[in-house]
Amino acid sequence: MFFTHFNMNTHPFAENPPIDWLLTDSRFEQALARMKFFLEQGRLALITGQTGVGKSSLLRLVRQNMPQNRFTPLYLHLTSVKSGAFLRLIVTELGEAPRFGKDRLFLQIVDRIKKNDTETIIIIDEAHLISVETLIDLRLLISTGIDADLPLKIILSGQETLTVQLKRASLADLVNRINVRYHIKSLTRDQTIAYIDHRLKCAGATDRLMTSDAKALIHDYAGGVPRSINNIATACLIHAASQNITAINESIVNDTMAEFKLP
Repeated sequence: MFFTHFNMNTHPFAENPPIDWLLTDSRFEQALARMKFFLEQGRLALITGQTGVGKSSLLRLVRQNMPQNRFTPLYLHLTSVKSGAFLRLIVTELGEAPRFGKDRLFLQIVDRIKKNDTETIIIIDEAHLISVETLIDLRLLISTGIDADLPLKIILSGQETLTVQLKRASLADLVNRINVRYHIKSLTRDQTIAYIDHRLKCAGATDRLMTSDAKALIHDYAGGVPRSINNIATACLIHAASQNITAINESIVNDTMAEFKLP
């Protein structure tokens, strides 16, 4: 294992690191500022970005920053189900046994949310996989007729195809209720270098383990996408350790990238 070879305490580029490992760069600072307004004033928020860019990490930070005495977050990511099944997931997360019938599920959700002492926030990850019918159901939940004071907020987070989905005429009412929107971009080269250095230090390694040119090359290969950076950097560490190399340079990165070519 390369941990021992590089004197690391743990895996620096793990998919789901401890939340205190998450580097709050300018992208996240901008997003968190918008989400702060959403928590105070909004009803519906939209977060988009390509796969691996850090949407789920942002949601973890948003959830951590919520005052627990004011909000009850429900996290849902099993989105590729029929609308009725999705409503049942919400009911289950609310701590109740789902009733039969879509009408009863709606009433059950509304009644349970009204009974909560805190405001309910439904956080929906992988929202690009949600059906149009489910999106319409969500719009009905945050617009329950004359009952405008239902203490419910919804965050939709998904890949860029979600914005294409939302352009449907049938979803115009939902789109018009979006108070906060944020699109997460990939990392710049400087941000990638800071990201790699931060992760290495968190794992107990020195940032000198990789040369600046190697980090810049990883950025170019990964396009600044954190998940791709994690995969490439991990492969570089494995490759270097297997050859008893203690520092990773451009040559190691280029040699490692051959492993990423599909047959």
